[in-house]
Amino acid sequence: MIIGFIAVSGLRLCKPEVLELGLSFPAVARRAREIEALPSLGLLTLAGMTPEGIDCEYLEVRDVDLDELPTRFDAVAISSLTATNKEAFRLCDRFRGIGVPTVLGGLGPTLQPGLAARHADAVVVGEGEPLWPEVVADLGRGRLKRVYDATAGRPFDLADAPMPRFDLLSPERYPRFTVQTQRGCPWACEFCAASIRLDPRFKTKPVAKVIAEVRLLKELFAKPFFEFADDNTFVDRRHAKDLMRALAKEDVRWFTETDLSVAEDDELLGLMRDAGCAQVLIGFESPDYAALDGVEKNSNWKARRADRYIEAVERVQRRGITVNGCLVFGLDGAGPEQFKHALRFVRDAGLYDVQITYMTPFPGTPLWSRLSEQGRLLSEEASERCTLFDINFQPDSMSVAELEEGFLKLAGALYDPRFVAGRTRRFKSHLRNRIKAERAAERERPARPIPLEGGAPSPP
Repeated sequence: MIIGFIAVSGLRLCKPEVLELGLSFPAVARRAREIEALPSLGLLTLAGMTPEGIDCEYLEVRDVDLDELPTRFDAVAISSLTATNKEAFRLCDRFRGIGVPTVLGGLGPTLQPGLAARHADAVVVGEGEPLWPEVVADLGRGRLKRVYDATAGRPFDLADAPMPRFDLLSPERYPRFTVQTQRGCPWACEFCAASIRLDPRFKTKPVAKVIAEVRLLKELFAKPFFEFADDNTFVDRRHAKDLMRALAKEDVRWFTETDLSVAEDDELLGLMRDAGCAQVLIGFESPDYAALDGVEKNSNWKARRADRYIEAVERVQRRGITVNGCLVFGLDGAGPEQFKHALRFVRDAGLYDVQITYMTPFPGTPLWSRLSEQGRLLSEEASERCTLFDINFQPDSMSVAELEEGFLKLAGALYDPRFVAGRTRRFKSHLRNRIKAERAAERERPARPIPLEGGAPSPP
């Protein structure tokens, strides 16, 4: 049997103006290329737990011509995000048309399983690992079920995670590689459509398993750059610090996503720097308390920290770790003034990078349910607009046109090469000052006494 693992992922935008404006700036274009280049870790993981004797091949949707589908596969496993669901459905329809069984999974189908089931022979809801052995066995018997639902069973333990099939990747295409260190997040942001929708329980992967994946990628590819496929890497402090100490021995560079609390732990920041952290993405969402109030449903955690944003950025970037601050526009209670406030925050904080998106209700999230009840969704069928860069709802404090106009103007200001260069200079200046201070402190340390012959060294 040959199974084709096909990823339908990458950056999608419906609005050509955003594409033309945003992606013309170097910082945005670079991140867009990075997102496009990230392989599907989920599919590579399932390939890694596929029994011996079954051949696996990894493809991406750009490799698959709908007019000339590969006929060598006995089955295909397709992974999709919400924004690419319709592309995945078309792909399933075409494969089923030539008699190839299709298994569809990922965040998109998990959030819309009923719709996905109209197009695929089988839909995997939730985490794929606990279900994949059963799916493969049913494929062999020719008896696929319509739906395999991981949310109805026991949670998957990341201690049992298989080694992903990184060897299926082409080294020429992928400058970055994804490794997962944990899954889930303790915060309950209303709009979040990340891995907590696969399984709401937070869990960590044993450090030894993470390091084994890192080492395999170092063996397969020259100087790989890592992107940890986590929602919030440093939530479990003990696990995070153990991981940093282990990574410090690997001589790697990496990027990940975290929350504001990382700036509150000086020891952790030092370990991150020593472990090769190049950048962290922090979801600030908004610098205004009014817009943040109620976004995090458990304890209003983000709103309670709004007054610490600038200090947090300074503390992280002084360590030589750049911050990519994520800001969300269209939050309830935020009117036209939000764009001015955001520009001032980015300038005052000296953010090295900034990512701006629209608030986006995804199917299956609390935000989607609330806006649907309020009649504020522009279309409940337009899943292709769930890109973070297209508007799919009616804001409560401004019109759709005002939100779009303010967003585009802000993008022009934030990504203006002169503004970007100024933030870059500020970061490098802070970095030089830190290095000078460290060297001065080192020079001022008393010299270590030279021990007498045969004697023990004196304490420092």
